[in-house]
Amino acid sequence: MTAEEIREPVEGDGYAVASLDGLGEGYGFRKIRRSLGVTAFGVNAIVIPPGFETGRHYHDAQEELYFIHRGQIEIDLDETTHRLGPGGVARVDPSTVRRIRNVGDDDATYVVVGGKDGYVGRDGQLAEGETSRYGSSPLPHTSDGADQA
Repeated sequence: MTAEEIREPVEGDGYAVASLDGLGEGYGFRKIRRSLGVTAFGVNAIVIPPGFETGRHYHDAQEELYFIHRGQIEIDLDETTHRLGPGGVARVDPSTVRRIRNVGDDDATYVVVGGKDGYVGRDGQLAEGETSRYGSSPLPHTSDGADQA
């Protein structure tokens, strides 16, 4: 099965797909939640230029997860600064004051997921006829030596 790469949002029965580049241009927010019809949590991507620094803020109830998609950022959490690059993640309690700064030479893109009231638990089930959630490819060992089964 071969498919064309998606840019603009495409909806199907029970799903929606898109590309961050298809959700907007320039700097600022890419409204993922609205564009894909997400209802269980908030989610946006944010693109900032080199040297840009966001304002400090916190939330009343919403815990947030930041995922760095591209670029180099520093995130101030209360009075402590952490540097994150592509693949970096940070979880932030609602009341923790945060600020993000693009410390790289290129644009930085990060995804922010926010919500409240918890974890559902492992509730995944294999589709009919499947014997492994990893398909037919063997998984490599994790860095701690344990299999990811």
